[in-house]
Amino acid sequence: MIDIDSWIKHDPDPVTQRELRELKKKADEGDSTAQEELEDRFSGLLEFGTAGLRGEMAGGPHRMNRAVVRKAAAGLVDFLQEQVGRNALIVIGYDARHNSKDFAHDTAAVATAMGARAMIYPHHTPTPLLAWAVRHLNADAGVMVTASHNPPRDNGYKVYLGGRAVSEDGQGVQIVPPYDGLIAEKISQTPKADEIPLATTGWSEIGPEVREAYLERASSLIPYQNESDMKIVITSMHGVGGTTMKEVLNRAGFSNVYEVEAQAQPDPDFPTVSFPNPEEPGALDLAIETARSLKADLLIANDPDADRCSAAVPTAQGWRQLSGDEIGTLIGDQIAKIGALTGGTLASSIVSSRLLKEIAGSHGLPYVATLTGFKWIARVPDLIFGYEEAIGFCVDPDGVRDKDGISAGLYMAYIAASLRSRGKTITDHLDDLATSHGVYLTAPVTIRVSDLSLMPATMAHLRANPPTTLAGSPVTSVEDLSGGSDSLPPTDALVLLNELGDRAVVRPSGTEPKVKCYLEVIEHVSDSLEQARSNASSRMSHLQQDMSAALTLPE
Repeated sequence: MIDIDSWIKHDPDPVTQRELRELKKKADEGDSTAQEELEDRFSGLLEFGTAGLRGEMAGGPHRMNRAVVRKAAAGLVDFLQEQVGRNALIVIGYDARHNSKDFAHDTAAVATAMGARAMIYPHHTPTPLLAWAVRHLNADAGVMVTASHNPPRDNGYKVYLGGRAVSEDGQGVQIVPPYDGLIAEKISQTPKADEIPLATTGWSEIGPEVREAYLERASSLIPYQNESDMKIVITSMHGVGGTTMKEVLNRAGFSNVYEVEAQAQPDPDFPTVSFPNPEEPGALDLAIETARSLKADLLIANDPDADRCSAAVPTAQGWRQLSGDEIGTLIGDQIAKIGALTGGTLASSIVSSRLLKEIAGSHGLPYVATLTGFKWIARVPDLIFGYEEAIGFCVDPDGVRDKDGISAGLYMAYIAASLRSRGKTITDHLDDLATSHGVYLTAPVTIRVSDLSLMPATMAHLRANPPTTLAGSPVTSVEDLSGGSDSLPPTDALVLLNELGDRAVVRPSGTEPKVKCYLEVIEHVSDSLEQARSNASSRMSHLQQDMSAALTLPE
């Protein structure tokens, strides 16, 4: 355990320093809850991995705070200077969460004091704009201070590499091994937090021309139409993407855009949602209520840092939120039509629907399946579109080599407007795709655990006792990806297939105490689409029951 007294003494932030002193005093007085909390906070330095840093904001080395951020910044700069020299260029962005601005400015101050060049956005900004700046400014690295759609108490530190630090396919992409380990090693060698030098001036602001270039490029991704009167409701869920989303839509010809007023302004406490993730049940209730009252044609929702995009559409039965796989299918089919003429590769994660592979093949395009996360998807050579089922979409890899909820939202507006001009809806188009390619029905099974040790135990139990049948069909393949494969690096996951082609992908969550199972049933349409969907739904229910049983540890 890290020395408590030494850490407190060298904590550069008086707020967390005082907080830790009070916590230690309670623990010393015999408060068992305080003792447990103190032990957890000092169990080690917050792990720096391929997602950078992410955790609860509080004092101590195992939390997000200014001491931890300064050490991370110093380690990153040390790594960069070893790779490219002292004049490494780092671009920095931050969202509107508590402490984000302080963490970003500390990073700029550390980088400048160490001799690197630092550029920082002057205001909070969406994550895609930071990813854009890495490539647009040919920076050697980018840092985005954000916890995306995590709870209000969390913050994070996302790192991209570019410029001279990585090869072409990794330009402007989030870090992967071995870079995470190399940076983590440098962080472990940094001085005590208050001994890391800080500059008071010397960094520069990222000018408005960088944002302007993004707006121009994003709005030009779709064919320009005469102004559409299609009514669109958008929500940023108290995040930083609302203004940018509206500007991009307006520039592309969509002028009838309404924001969910109660969620339009950035607010780090996210007061109108219990969890600021558009995927969470109930998260879009207020937005759907607004869309219904306005009789809107489309709802576009971004998560708080706007790197993800969800959507909902009106149907005869009421408003329906689309799944990440449905949005990926719609955008993928649109981009594949262009790719059929220009070439390029489509990609998605192994836990996403296999329908994108089918669509790519129907347009004569190659397809690649990757590990979960855009750090892998965005590295696919010759990529023209990539997505993961967790509402992340990369529609312009040459501009933003990461998921971008702004440009994805624009694509959804364009698709809806194009269909509307032909008297059709998004639901109609999903029906057409199902009729052509089959019903690809996806659903999750999630096993939540109270003890983190149960996650590897659950995976070990499944490896030792895989089911022999799934949904009444014999299991024909059990692929263990822990040793990697011909096309994938090693990862803790199992892929099960039955004779009918139904699939289950099981992996432990990287951010939550859960074991996640991603299920897919494929049912080709022989009689009617309605019958095929009914068959798929029935088989999915059976598949969910089977996998729930397979993932339950014996008592």
